[in-house]
Amino acid sequence: MSVPRIRRSRRAEHVADTRRALLRAARDLFAERGYAATGTEDIVAAAAVTRGALYHHFKDKADLFRAVMAECAKEMAERLVAQETARAEEQPGDAWQLLRSGFQSFLDACIDTHFQRIVLIEGPAVLGHSAWDALVEEHGYLLLAEALTEAISEGNVEELPVAPLTRMLAALISEASLYIARAEDHVQAREEAGLVLERLLAGLGRSPGVSQGRVEVGNV
Repeated sequence: MSVPRIRRSRRAEHVADTRRALLRAARDLFAERGYAATGTEDIVAAAAVTRGALYHHFKDKADLFRAVMAECAKEMAERLVAQETARAEEQPGDAWQLLRSGFQSFLDACIDTHFQRIVLIEGPAVLGHSAWDALVEEHGYLLLAEALTEAISEGNVEELPVAPLTRMLAALISEASLYIARAEDHVQAREEAGLVLERLLAGLGRSPGVSQGRVEVGNV
């Protein structure tokens, strides 16, 4: 490897390290203090970088927050997919049961401090509800539609149009997550939301007793 190439590689690593440091520092501060109470001077101090470095990577504080929010949502989506993939290997052939368990896992995730504060509370307030809708579009709709299609093909869910069913279930999950995030007692709210959600989902089963096994509510 030539010397110029080594220098370019090291510079690229430095740039990537700086960006990661900014995201990590901003994420901790936004989760602890909220967006409005966190200044850019706090972020660069916590990241041990210059203000110029911040504006090299991000247009402004809102742009940095958008990146932090996207990172939190992506990590949570990947974690939930990994959990459900593991469950699918243990319980093959029942997409509906796995989907219901997955919904409960998502409600558990709504108690996570970073996800709750940054994605559910601060996100819509700072960037507008369209930002939340975009995250659901990116990380939720396709997976949900695929799972519902499979559950219908297995005969465990009534044959309904998948597109509107996906949108309505996504809206239901979204409202449940916001209910948990905005409650004074997050743990109690999570239990309440989980019970109501499971009761509503049970009504989508093709018939009583078919794929209507009990799903543990909380810490699934």
